[in-house]
Amino acid sequence: MSNFTTMNRRDFLTNAALMGGLAASCNMLTVFGANAQGLAKVRMQLGWLASNGLLGEVVAIEKGFYAEQGIELEIVPGGPNVDGVAGVASGQSNVGQISSSPSVMLARSAGVPIKAIAAGYQKHPYAYFSKKSKPIAKPEDMVGKTVAIQPTGAILLRALLAKNGIAEDQVTVVNMGADMNQLVTGQADAVVGWLTNTNALKVLGTDRVDMMLWDTGIQLYANVYYTTDDQLANNAEKLTGFMAGTAKGWGYARDNKEEAVDILVKAYPNLDKASELEAIGPLMKFAFNETTAVNGWGAMSKENWEAQIKTYADLDQFKGTVPTVDEVMSLTLLDATADIRKQVG
Repeated sequence: MSNFTTMNRRDFLTNAALMGGLAASCNMLTVFGANAQGLAKVRMQLGWLASNGLLGEVVAIEKGFYAEQGIELEIVPGGPNVDGVAGVASGQSNVGQISSSPSVMLARSAGVPIKAIAAGYQKHPYAYFSKKSKPIAKPEDMVGKTVAIQPTGAILLRALLAKNGIAEDQVTVVNMGADMNQLVTGQADAVVGWLTNTNALKVLGTDRVDMMLWDTGIQLYANVYYTTDDQLANNAEKLTGFMAGTAKGWGYARDNKEEAVDILVKAYPNLDKASELEAIGPLMKFAFNETTAVNGWGAMSKENWEAQIKTYADLDQFKGTVPTVDEVMSLTLLDATADIRKQVG
């Protein structure tokens, strides 16, 4: 077993560069249209399969919050064979939602003209899980331990170790799949996952210690909403309506959790109601916190993005020039919807 395996960064960046060319050749097609009721259609591309990460959106559709803004939202599911960023970059969809903020930075560095417009989760739920008998409660506890991660988590662990002055050869890294059995069987001292994935965490029971990536100094956003430069320049009014409706949907979901889960399961019957009811409490702690109480749902800060860019630049993760904060994020839509968003913060 070696320490860090090679990341798929090169493949991602190559594909991202191709996306940039595709976007340019398509001249950033505008897909806003109007339905029979005169509502402007907005297409939102997901980065993965439908999950509780779009709880606010399905609630906003059901409760008419988008219609109030003159919007009809179409949610386009992602999946293992769907490149969501390419769909937005080429103009097939107006906005997208992606699981983690670094994806936006890496795409921008590769020439894809997208930028973040809101953070669905204020703190990333990604965490390292260990047993109470051999706890990893702080970064230095990883020294001499075996940590199981998915390949996409390699850069996150590297960033964590670098941030805390720990040499990579002091930690043994092994690959893991979707489940967390390696911790249960003792093959690893820690496994990784999202704190919002309550189903996956059940196998660990109460005999677990959680160490959030955020608390180690790597402070990423999750469930990030993004769009293109073209859409921001030419369709800001429609995107503002989308942002306002989404904020109201998430606020309603927080205040009416059981009804929100019913709406989610109605929209996506493959989801399990009991599991979603368990997950919604932890989920809302990431969507709403002390930051949203002041700045409203979806808030982001330039300072946070600047720190993220620096972390990835220090680890040589960018292709070509390091993107600037104004290239990877925009506060335009958050500013335009500040009043509505703060009402549900």
